[in-house]
Amino acid sequence: MKSTLPEKARLLEKLKKGNFNVPDFIYVPAADFKKENFSTLEAFFKSYTKSFKVIVRSVHPLENFFKGGTFDSLETYADLDGIKYARKRIINSAKTAKTLSILRQQKFNKGPEIDPDEMGVVVMPFIDGTNVMAKMIWNQWEFGYCHERIRKVRVEPYVTKTPHDSKLLYISEDIQKYLGFRCEIEYIVSEDGEIYVVQAKDISMIEILEIKKSERSIKLDGIRRIRKRRNYRERPIYVMDNELFYMSIISKCEDMVLGCKGRKPGIKDIIEIISSYEAELEEFVLRHERFGVLGLSIQPPEDVYQIASHYLDDMPELQKQVSKALHNNLYKIDYFLSETDTLIAKDKIKINLCTHAAYGIDTIRNPLWSVYWNIKRHNQIVKESKRLGFKTGDVIGIDIDSEEKPTVYRL
Repeated sequence: MKSTLPEKARLLEKLKKGNFNVPDFIYVPAADFKKENFSTLEAFFKSYTKSFKVIVRSVHPLENFFKGGTFDSLETYADLDGIKYARKRIINSAKTAKTLSILRQQKFNKGPEIDPDEMGVVVMPFIDGTNVMAKMIWNQWEFGYCHERIRKVRVEPYVTKTPHDSKLLYISEDIQKYLGFRCEIEYIVSEDGEIYVVQAKDISMIEILEIKKSERSIKLDGIRRIRKRRNYRERPIYVMDNELFYMSIISKCEDMVLGCKGRKPGIKDIIEIISSYEAELEEFVLRHERFGVLGLSIQPPEDVYQIASHYLDDMPELQKQVSKALHNNLYKIDYFLSETDTLIAKDKIKINLCTHAAYGIDTIRNPLWSVYWNIKRHNQIVKESKRLGFKTGDVIGIDIDSEEKPTVYRL
């Protein structure tokens, strides 16, 4: 009889039965949380004495229709309250931080409608170590490494075709052969070198450009050309200038306190500036599947932020509304930025790459680009960008030369 388990739990169970090194785990469906039925979970904890921490992984019944990393996994305490807390955080994230990502996948990738409250979880021991993601691209395996341990010198995620331990290659080949389809496999390599399989995802239906090119192409014998394009990308851009945004709020507060010609603005006018900005971000992100952000000012100057956050301190109730709206706005901006695959900003601003964002299957055709300028050139670049008239909705080209120096221009 066909298993009714969601893909993540079902494949882990199958790998466990296949004698692969899967940590002990338990799948807890949403129904058990609704009925407060935790007998199997409590039995799992009674037999679990290795650590006071576990990892709780999202397992929504429709999760396999979405990109890896769409839903969260969280470390928590190895007790019932810890699991409830983690699941609640995962659900809340799906309703807030991940809403734009879910809406975009529903629009551009035909993702199904989902109810976050149907979220189940997989609970397994927390293993301190290095995350490694493996998958076969065309006819070669690649391994993406992400050192998530807290250390003084941080190692950026990287991809290699030569794993640190040849066993990773042999295990990956065995898993793919055992499951019978092309898959993306996530491992954790513990500090003592033991390799644990913690997740597998069916990627057989995801189109990889290299395969399609080989099926639809003819190799010829040469080319004669004067100008050579090396690395190139085109994207519609959103021009983000949060210093200007905060100055508009300060200006409106000033008119409200000191008066101005015409109608005197009220608190609703100030909140409307913030709401309109957030609506503009959402409209843009749902209009473009792939887009870039030109960050002239992503983090406004500290003094400007403080003035906007405290201008109405003499009117505590009104200032409380503005401060709350600005605080929530920071999250809305962050959610928006997490959806771009091309960030163009000063060197201080970087995309924080998690395991899936760094080298998941969905980044093969559209890898994340973080294009930057040196901080000492910031004012010059901003001035030049404004002189050239870059504006939201423009399509820009990014050309990377042989020395890895990018040139950005408007098409």
